[in-house]
Amino acid sequence: MHVPDGFLDAPTSIATAVVAAGGVAAALRGARRDLDDAVAPMAGLVAVFIFAGQMINFPVGAGTSGHLLGGALAAVLVGPWLATLSITVVLLVQAFLFADGGVTALGTNVLLMGIVGVWVGYGAFRLARWALPRRLSSVGIAAAVGAFVSVPVAAAAFTALFAVGGQAPIPVGSVLTAMVSVHVLIGIGEALITALVVGSVVAVRPDLVHGARPLLATQELEIREAART
Repeated sequence: MHVPDGFLDAPTSIATAVVAAGGVAAALRGARRDLDDAVAPMAGLVAVFIFAGQMINFPVGAGTSGHLLGGALAAVLVGPWLATLSITVVLLVQAFLFADGGVTALGTNVLLMGIVGVWVGYGAFRLARWALPRRLSSVGIAAAVGAFVSVPVAAAAFTALFAVGGQAPIPVGSVLTAMVSVHVLIGIGEALITALVVGSVVAVRPDLVHGARPLLATQELEIREAART
């Protein structure tokens, strides 16, 4: 999913950088209400885990490979605002220190993975959590749904950018078919990793999982009402 330098033309890259900068600025403001003494270390751990996860590629067939994007995973664990910031930091380090993703394409990568991937994944997670039984065990399943949905949507968003400013002489339809089909397979791996990580944290410390807090609040309310009766 890391877009290299020169894959999109300069106007498109500049436009995505402007949008990404606006998204990161909004995330900085939004993260203030989520950030506390417990969440701050968790956000750092999430960034480190995603950085390490993105360095590991797994085969998806036909000579292609994929890696963890981590948008839904981060959003469920620490909330979407902090998730956007965490993934942005990861992409900055990768671009400037490891040449993973182009420097001129940094705005594009932040837009695709740190904004589209995070917010689409979190939206799908919330819908799935609403549809599933209101139990803590549902959080990992809902997170997997969000992860699976977010990956091909981010791939489709890249195709839209390519249709506007792609530099390679490849038909847009071919790019869309290739990107979405491959990233559906990557999404399956993303869903499995996300379900495993979120489920493990929920089993030990559900209070640290942003996406589990509404269920914890509901359970505490039910316990109080039962105690009164």
